[in-house]
Amino acid sequence: MKKIQSNAQGIGERIKEARTNKKMSQAILAEKLGFESAVAISLIESGKRNIDIENLQKTSEVLEKDIKYFLGEEDKPVKIEVALRSQTDLGEEDKDAILRFIELAKKKHAGGKQ
Repeated sequence: MKKIQSNAQGIGERIKEARTNKKMSQAILAEKLGFESAVAISLIESGKRNIDIENLQKTSEVLEKDIKYFLGEEDKPVKIEVALRSQTDLGEEDKDAILRFIELAKKKHAGGKQ
């Protein structure tokens, strides 16, 4: 049976992943966040210590990740059709620019064949 992961543990694991991807030590992250030692980061990453929203925001900035990433919210891709239908206040110039961009993307996808 799979153990359910606590929110603190999930956040900690994502912080660790983002930190290691940036090739940043726990000590450096602790310093940037104003913690006295890397032990605080170690405890957060292991899920043994909660991180408050203010420090999570700072972590987001330091590690250059959207705060939603740390909260486990996946970015859902926006369907182009839905996005365009919802933009009723676009002017004709904007609509034409979008259509030209779509045509350019189609050509690129088709290997530049016209």
